[in-house]
Amino acid sequence: MDYQALVEGAMRTVVREALRRVAADGLPGDHHMYITFRTQAPDVDIASRLVAQYPDEMTIVIQHQFWGLDVAEDAFEITLSFSGKNERLHIPLDAVTGFADPSVNFGLQFKAPETDEDEDEDTEEVAGLLEDACAPDERTGETDPDDPPKSGEVVALDAFRKKK
Repeated sequence: MDYQALVEGAMRTVVREALRRVAADGLPGDHHMYITFRTQAPDVDIASRLVAQYPDEMTIVIQHQFWGLDVAEDAFEITLSFSGKNERLHIPLDAVTGFADPSVNFGLQFKAPETDEDEDEDTEEVAGLLEDACAPDERTGETDPDDPPKSGEVVALDAFRKKK
């Protein structure tokens, strides 16, 4: 099971539902949102001048001046003003790398998608670490009935991921 992908999907649902509420009812109170996304991600559609200015990532602010917020299942569109010129942006939720509402101290950070090569390296690294950490009977699942049960241990998978 790819639990990381399940968690990422659930967090993206939070972003989508928050945007849907804003599209339907506007921003309540002091709420405002910062959304960071990869400008070169597949299906991102923004003005070429913005891509030139922000070749990797861009953060938009949804607060006072935004128009036409439309939220679909896998993307959203919004019109924002950049240097006095209105621009329509189409941003797939998969391109979003960060979401925050500072008015309530809430934020989500998304991992960049991994390539197949990265996944292979991570799998090999985790397998090696488990090999080093586990006794032979723990790897095979065989236990000695006379041994007392061992307590469980929670391991954060982020400790095994390569820092980029």
